[in-house]
Amino acid sequence: MTNSPEHELLLELQDLIIGTGSVADFLGGLSIIAASALSRSAGATVECGVTLKHARKTTTVGGSTERAVHLDRIEQAVGDGPCLAALKAATPVLLADVRSDPRWPSYQERLIEEGIHSVLGVPLELGENAAAVLNFFAPATGVFTEETIGEAASFADVAGSAVRLAVRVGTAESAADDLSAAMMSRTAINLACGIIMAQNRCSQTEAMSILMKVSSHRNQKLRDVADEIVRKVSGEEAATYFDM
Repeated sequence: MTNSPEHELLLELQDLIIGTGSVADFLGGLSIIAASALSRSAGATVECGVTLKHARKTTTVGGSTERAVHLDRIEQAVGDGPCLAALKAATPVLLADVRSDPRWPSYQERLIEEGIHSVLGVPLELGENAAAVLNFFAPATGVFTEETIGEAASFADVAGSAVRLAVRVGTAESAADDLSAAMMSRTAINLACGIIMAQNRCSQTEAMSILMKVSSHRNQKLRDVADEIVRKVSGEEAATYFDM
């Protein structure tokens, strides 16, 4: 039995998720697959950048080439264009000819300088708090036909579930990192309080008060002051022993 193109794409994306360590890495790999798929469909070389919107902030997080990342960042710098329009409208947005389209003149002038003459933004559905868009760049007009746009939209539909998984994984990793950092901070502060209590024969509340006064006087973070005290006494960084 021959696998369908959609099934083959899902397998490729599954391997990509397993093989990457972050959302940015995953989206960078996704842009390479997307550029290759659309280049085959269009019969021309197409580059792809990826923009991720999370917590009201849009950021270029990957591209099929270094140039694609650069091209995607131009729109971020200008603040408007087909990629951001596709994010807002939740539908593909085509800039068919940068020389004649009147919508984004500042952005289009930059594209002409880069030798890009048409752009296609295709959004990916990620859920309530995040969204992404594939930004396809072509050096000529007439590359993004109705058929090619349909191919890009189909790719986005298949890839959307994989991207949602990658974003969830990244969010979980970020939360774990935050928890780990908080526990390390708490450990250093507790150890420093213990040292101050032993040296000054005072209570934990008094030790914490001393620590906070030193932090305020030096204009240093409490964790940094605590780390310094622990290093002076033990010669080592504070260490937290736990399994994540």
